[in-house]
Parts: sequence; C-alpha cells; structure tokens
Amino acid sequence: MARSLDGLVFAPVADQAPGQVGTRTRFTYHEKDAEIWAEYAGGDVVRGHLVGTREGDRLDFRYVQLKQDGTTASGHCVSLVVELTDGRVRLEETWEWESGTGSGTSVVEQVTEHAH
Repeated sequence: MARSLDGLVFAPVADQAPGQVGTRTRFTYHEKDAEIWAEYAGGDVVRGHLVGTREGDRLDFRYVQLKQDGTTASGHCVSLVVELTDGRVRLEETWEWESGTGSGTSVVEQVTEHAH
C-alpha cells in the first residue's frame, strides 16, 4: 500500500488542451480511511473540487470545476498511485468529461517545497 496522499500537493507535468488543467494548476489532496478529496486551482481553473475513493493504489473520483470564463465542467477519473524513485508520488490519470465530450490521460506529480 502506497503512503497516504493526505496533505500532498500535485501539479500536472504537461499542459492539457487550452482552457483545462495546466502546469500552473495545483491540487491539494486529502485522504481519510478510503475516502479521497482535493481542491485545485490555477491557470484556467478558478476553483475545482474532486471527491472519491481509494482502493489500494487505485483512485476513483469525480471532479467539478469553475473556469476563468465562468463556465463549469465535470467528469470522472481513475488514477493509479505510483511511488517515484525520489520518494515523491505520481498519479497516472485516465479521465473523461461528463459535462461534455472528450477523454484522455494525464500525469500529475507531487510538488515538494524544494522543487526546482
């Protein structure tokens, strides 16, 4: 079992499509028992929330966000928790919008205070 995600901050390693999550977005994760939730913001996202469950190294959650242009969007994501060799955590995500069309994959990695 990988370590708890509680209190960890993640950032995307690459920009997604315009108007979506990008490298300036920060996700702050919380975990208690098998529940996970997070707040995120930055870039084109004014405010976002996700909530779901964790089973082993698998996260299953739904997300909803408010964008700079005043629109909202929501979707479903399944993530795999991977421990990196430097001790940080990576989430390998497979997502799909539910409020519109589109799906894809993305990677977010833990941000540490002394990151370069």
